[in-house]
Amino acid sequence: MKHPVDAHVGKRIRHRRWMIGMTQQQLADQVGIKFQQIQKYETGMNRVSASRLWDIAEAMGVSIGFFFEGLESAPSSGRAAEADMMGDKEALELVRTYYSIPEAQRRRLFDLARVLSEAAA
Repeated sequence: MKHPVDAHVGKRIRHRRWMIGMTQQQLADQVGIKFQQIQKYETGMNRVSASRLWDIAEAMGVSIGFFFEGLESAPSSGRAAEADMMGDKEALELVRTYYSIPEAQRRRLFDLARVLSEAAA
């Protein structure tokens, strides 16, 4: 049975890998393991050791703490909806595309989204 922390860390690995456009094979090659092991980490079926998590964080350009963000809050605290959204491939693609836009244009797009959101409320 999966431990909730292992599942959370796995989701964060998958989330970060997807956000930077890295395949499971590319991550596995950088860390020195087979891509099947990355699959098992991402599903929470296998627990990631501290040294392996260190290697994964380095390969992905984040701190180890990144993989534990969101754990301190209870699922009923409102962050559950945020976590669900970040598990949604369409939402992740939207965020990824948003960050590929030059900063000045991105700011204008953000302002437009805010105005549309307020108008819809």
